[in-house]
Amino acid sequence: MSAGLLTTEQRATPCAEVLGEWDRLVAGTPGTDVTQLSAWARVRAAEGFAHTYVLARRGGRLVGGAQVLLRRVPVLRLIGYVPYGPVVAPSASDRSAVVDDLARALADLDGVRMLFVQPPEGADDVHAALLRRGFRPSTAGIAPPGSVRLDLDRCEEELRRGLPPRLRSLIRRAAERGVRIRRGDEDDVPVLAALMRVSGDACGYRPPDEDHLRRLYGELARTGNAALFIGEVRGVPVTADLVTMCGSMVRGRLGGFDRSGDGARLGVPGVARWEIGRWAHREGYRWLDFGGLAEQTLHDAVDEGIRSSPAWSGVDQAKMRFGGEAFRYPGAVELIRPAALRQLYDAVSARDCGQALLHRAKVRMRAGTRRPAVRLPRRPGGVPA
Repeated sequence: MSAGLLTTEQRATPCAEVLGEWDRLVAGTPGTDVTQLSAWARVRAAEGFAHTYVLARRGGRLVGGAQVLLRRVPVLRLIGYVPYGPVVAPSASDRSAVVDDLARALADLDGVRMLFVQPPEGADDVHAALLRRGFRPSTAGIAPPGSVRLDLDRCEEELRRGLPPRLRSLIRRAAERGVRIRRGDEDDVPVLAALMRVSGDACGYRPPDEDHLRRLYGELARTGNAALFIGEVRGVPVTADLVTMCGSMVRGRLGGFDRSGDGARLGVPGVARWEIGRWAHREGYRWLDFGGLAEQTLHDAVDEGIRSSPAWSGVDQAKMRFGGEAFRYPGAVELIRPAALRQLYDAVSARDCGQALLHRAKVRMRAGTRRPAVRLPRRPGGVPA
């Protein structure tokens, strides 16, 4: 790393050259995510989010930074969110100085009344530096507390041996039973949207609308950071999985499943995850992240060493079934100011009605929620995965 003065600046509209430099830093830093890429800021801009960048340089070279998503809310003015950041270059020889400078810059963001930060994996020093700068641990639930990932740096046969016997049988007999997993494209976004609505109706949550999914897939697929996989039974779509890619990681981002037909009996979601893992292995990725785990599952798996439990949700059981490693992210933190607003926030969040209001606010901070009638489109043909 070149010597020189460490400087940190805030930029709302970096030029294309700086954005390219930033994206290369993010892609080359383990533990971060597509939510720190400039393409993600473009996706969120269509939903009312602004963004700004905090950039740290040493001798003119970019050594760290954070992409901050901003949302203007009545009364509260600006609320900010840093997902899986700030990012520090692996080659930074003075990491502690960079971390401290970025923590200071985030604490000093102009006009932001509430700032929530989820540090990336392995960044416990970032968590500590933010606490020193006046942040506090957050219970807002802005991101999953942890996840489970599968190490793909093994041969396919070894990966297969790590699966439970029933799943191996389902995978082996999938083709003869009419199950096919294919790579999707933009024409399959309505399939993803429809299957997510089916899952949402079954599990009691409201999924993103189709416009959001189209923007997300379009922006990230264009930069090589997203892929879509469709699972079919005799030509009828029953599962859809949107994964994102950043650096050496493939991460399950969004998915839908229609369990009303043969999809559950034939284990199509498990077959799909296996095929996604095979694809990621062939493409040279090191890790397959299955997505967030609930706190109880993390406690059992990380703190107690439990590999399986009927107390876990069916979704978490399916994620853990592949033999991956469960892990925690550094704790999320928040900075709320002035003191009067922080006291009001604490008072509201302590009440049941306040928690419901905060939950609705978090939903509004996400994608749109229009819910057209559920129809599962059938697409003939398709490109094999």
